[in-house]
Amino acid sequence: MMRRLVIAAAALASLTLGIAAPMPTGGARAAEEGPALPHVYWSFSGPFGTFDRGAAQRGFQVYKEVCAACHSLHQLSYRNLRQLGLSEDEVKAIAAGYQIQDGPNDTGEMFERPGRPSDRFRSPFANENAARTANNGALPPDLSVIVKAREGGADYIHALLTGYGDPPAGVTLMQGMQYNKYFPGHQIAMIPPLSDDRVSYADGTKPTLEQLSRDVSTFLAWAAEPELEARRAMGVKIILFLLVITVLAYAVKRKIWANLH
Repeated sequence: MMRRLVIAAAALASLTLGIAAPMPTGGARAAEEGPALPHVYWSFSGPFGTFDRGAAQRGFQVYKEVCAACHSLHQLSYRNLRQLGLSEDEVKAIAAGYQIQDGPNDTGEMFERPGRPSDRFRSPFANENAARTANNGALPPDLSVIVKAREGGADYIHALLTGYGDPPAGVTLMQGMQYNKYFPGHQIAMIPPLSDDRVSYADGTKPTLEQLSRDVSTFLAWAAEPELEARRAMGVKIILFLLVITVLAYAVKRKIWANLH
């Protein structure tokens, strides 16, 4: 019984705190495709990590002013921004800044209205074909779970955004492609989206390329798993509960078997 309780506790710890066998990141990826991803310290790393709200809010600003022109966030609603520390009025104002298609109305026609907090983030394109047409045939990926979907997670996103440069000698780029040392194949259709001072932060943070990249990577990590902190907090409670139950079960076992020895 004791052994089963310990195994159950370990299993629940893995599920709730996110402790699992690590996916291949920097080193494994480098061996196959190129240089190792630079490791960045993230506040949300580890079983007890939490999101830096200031960085995530700045990252949302970067997404809104830069990334949203091409990339969607289909899995998020505007009301989710409350979890970043934005007030209800701020969220309503952000949502109302977009025109959302709705309908049909009483006459059977579709119409547009100001966004509401309950609406999903508006896509920058009407459909996939429109997105490809606007991007020379390339389809900008949805960023809702991009951090979870890409090997290396936030480290990869940060490296990609800062990995643009001139191609090495002897490397010829295809027409319309950019060189990025961290992108698989090193040729990417997306032009460098970030640069120093691309965004003006209201809190006075210096908007260097490194800072912009870190902030938007933090925001996208939150977007991919906004329930992370709640899940980890629940995991800690479950583990503490199981530890108490384990101690009580051991004490009961000792009490029951004491008279038989």
